[in-house]
Amino acid sequence: MSVKIISVRSAVLFLALAVVVVGCTPAGPRALLKGKKYLDRGDYTAAVAQLQTATTLLATNAEAWNYYGVALQGAGQPDESANAYLHALNLDRDLLEARLNLGVLHLEQNQPDAAKTELTAYTLRRPNDPVGWLKLGSAQLKLGEIVSAERSFSTVYHMDTNNAEALNGFGLASIQRGRPRDAAKFFTAAVQAHPDFAPGILNLATVNKEYLHDNQAALEYYRAYLALKPRPANWDEVNIIVNNLEQAAVVPIPGTPTSAPPATVVKTAAPATVAESKPPPKPELKPEPRTEARPEPKTSTASSVHTLQSPRAQASQQTIYVPAPRPAPTPAAPVQVVQVAPETPIVTTPSEQKSSGTTAVAEPQSKPGFFNRLFGKSKSEDAGKSSTYAADGVTPLPGGTVEPAGPPPVVAEVKPKPVTIIPPAPVNFPRYFYLSPIKPAAGDRRAASSAFTQARLAEQDKNWPAALQGYREAATLDPSWFEAQYNAGVIAQRLQNYSAALPSYEQALALEPDSVDARYNFALALRAAGYAPDAANELKKILTANPDEVRAHLALANLCAQELHDPAQARVHYQRVLALDPSNARAADIRFWLVANPG
Repeated sequence: MSVKIISVRSAVLFLALAVVVVGCTPAGPRALLKGKKYLDRGDYTAAVAQLQTATTLLATNAEAWNYYGVALQGAGQPDESANAYLHALNLDRDLLEARLNLGVLHLEQNQPDAAKTELTAYTLRRPNDPVGWLKLGSAQLKLGEIVSAERSFSTVYHMDTNNAEALNGFGLASIQRGRPRDAAKFFTAAVQAHPDFAPGILNLATVNKEYLHDNQAALEYYRAYLALKPRPANWDEVNIIVNNLEQAAVVPIPGTPTSAPPATVVKTAAPATVAESKPPPKPELKPEPRTEARPEPKTSTASSVHTLQSPRAQASQQTIYVPAPRPAPTPAAPVQVVQVAPETPIVTTPSEQKSSGTTAVAEPQSKPGFFNRLFGKSKSEDAGKSSTYAADGVTPLPGGTVEPAGPPPVVAEVKPKPVTIIPPAPVNFPRYFYLSPIKPAAGDRRAASSAFTQARLAEQDKNWPAALQGYREAATLDPSWFEAQYNAGVIAQRLQNYSAALPSYEQALALEPDSVDARYNFALALRAAGYAPDAANELKKILTANPDEVRAHLALANLCAQELHDPAQARVHYQRVLALDPSNARAADIRFWLVANPG
């Protein structure tokens, strides 16, 4: 008995020793763990070998195939990488990291349609992940879907107002719209948010040189880009541009021979482009860490992030190509500042009123846009400079010869130029003298109806003076008729006869003080007549009773931003407009104002 016991104990000890020698982890999971470690180190060749073994032994493990796709992509094998991601999704349709990785791969391979499909599916399931929205916005820009791209970047901006890549995306969209001045502001905001954001610095340099023709500012930003650590992948190409700008800036003394060579044109195979990228801490590819936690993640979320670190990937994400040569551009025509016109009153149609009496105001043939009202000039001043999106997914900028711009600046420490908005001096506004009429008694409605009908007919014929006369006559015959009083105010406002419009609106409000349309138009008329503080008070009355009235928020924000010079209140109401109506027709302009006027 004692011998058996000894024999059994010896066998147990031998088996335990064998397990220690061979390893306690099975071959498949062991290869998967080793592959993930190699990915963390950036050794994609070794990772491919280990993860190929893992997918052979764990053929039904979707996470293993996803990691295998990451390794193949990092090793420069895009076709095999796509097959690995597709295999992972066939095994697990809910493995969203594989879907994101596949979308990013399609984006790198200049397949924006396929990328958009995968990234849209990802953002629908992960709406709070900024990475998906940033990549979706990049795909939409490549497809020329500027509005959709701005909406994607806006989603990220609402999550993080200092997201440099989202601001950079707004700049790229502005380039596509032919608005380089707007683009420069967005790129500046990106650099202000992250001073070491390489794409923003280089984009600022390129826009200043190629579009704004400010070689001195471009030279500063190029130098700041060259000073970045670690050295950018395209450092040599950018350094050539800097040398040419410095040579062109040297003005020789008249009559003195110079041995300096003439300014040369930078020749490259690729067109000048604006980079679209994300800051280094941002993730690129996301494997699903379902088997065990990995040491790399820097966030506390359940899903960790895997970033490719290969030089090829970094170059495609964070660099731009230098400009290709082209003839010197023709100077842009001077910008004409358009005068700010009053907003057109918005009213309901006859079918939307409880009676058929109210009149609808047609929009004017042309009026200044929202951007004009915010900044005092036309947002389309650079519309003549259009661009298309290149095959590599970035916005091409026209090349050109280097133009002399005076001696090079002496800069001790190169920093991006901040966007400075200088508010105008305070204005003493006149105040409106309210009539404050009491609710009038009923009059002769039958006699008033005849005049009202004649006014409607005149309005249909666009005979505005006759229409105004008819509505005022109807209101005189029956002062208690709300529609007659209200329509008289609308037509008078159309004719810019504010001395007649304002009392008519007051009479209408005395009859129906809760009419949002009447009070809103009253506020617009007060603003147009120069009574800005009183207009703001009327809009505040609307919002007190109707806090979700979008048009009142927008009108009050415009008033605070322009006449009252109160950007803090303007920001509050602009943000409320975006929260209530994200697809508002003025949403893009509002977001631009918010970026240009940080709180």
